[in-house]
Amino acid sequence: MKELRPWMKMEAVCGLFGVTRQAWYQRQKYEGQQALEQEIILKTVKEFRIKQPKVGVRKLCLHLVEPLLRHGIGIGRDALFALLRERGMLIRRRKRKHITTDSNHPYRKYSNLIRDFIPLKANELWVSDITYIETTEGFLYLSLITDAYSHKIVGWHLSETLETRGPLLALNMALGQRRTKHALIHHSDRGVQYCSYDYTNLLNHPKNQVKISMTENGDPYENALAERVNGILKGEFLPPVVDLKQQASILIGQSIKTYNELRLHSSINFMTPQQAHHSEGLLTKKWKPKIRNRHQPSEANVKPRLPDAQGQALRVFGKK
Repeated sequence: MKELRPWMKMEAVCGLFGVTRQAWYQRQKYEGQQALEQEIILKTVKEFRIKQPKVGVRKLCLHLVEPLLRHGIGIGRDALFALLRERGMLIRRRKRKHITTDSNHPYRKYSNLIRDFIPLKANELWVSDITYIETTEGFLYLSLITDAYSHKIVGWHLSETLETRGPLLALNMALGQRRTKHALIHHSDRGVQYCSYDYTNLLNHPKNQVKISMTENGDPYENALAERVNGILKGEFLPPVVDLKQQASILIGQSIKTYNELRLHSSINFMTPQQAHHSEGLLTKKWKPKIRNRHQPSEANVKPRLPDAQGQALRVFGKK
């Protein structure tokens, strides 16, 4: 209106809309401040996603509390979700399949020892799995060993084939960092790599004395944590296709370090795996298990929700 009738006083223009001039100026100041805060928030998100490029909103909100407070800015989870959705910065998940398990072999298959087993400290239960990494030069195969209590990746190796050598090297790395010799269970699927003589002999060696446990029904939920860690690494840290094979090992090493030291887990009281690895006792879960259908929605379609206690903590800093 002021642009169409520049000769009119601002007080008269505001009067046409039933607001005072003071209220109009306050609104202009607020909108300018809000725009500045949003740009700072978006810049902080982009900087954080350099290390964790596919971290979701729920965990991102926790990571941003401290850096945003240094700017005197607070934002709640829902407001952050709305802002990132408006700017097209929500994460969409893509799923691909590539078979890495061959259980049709003559080697001994072991029983499942971990039904209803709940570890209460690190190095009581390890879970193992193999996943593929796609590159422009072909597929690579990543062997992972994860501590079930802390979710820390304790052993890994990237190979060009599905031979037993890759999982063996990952197992040797995990055994090398094991400091205590209390009872330990190694759980895996029934793939030929884990049932091979070389692999089981290393687990059974007197200096290691690791009990062997395996899935029995081909159900992915029998090795759910290992599957979950695979999905996190590929979904949050790695691009869909890595440029070159020689770059993949460096990228995966950096991603595992970031995962262990920076990524928060709702299933271990929003701690990082490195922090949880030095804890003991039952860790509080901040999520409720649910049955998912085969059409898993992406983050862009489902609004993330935090438990009430965590939501209250965020509202202290937010504008909710």
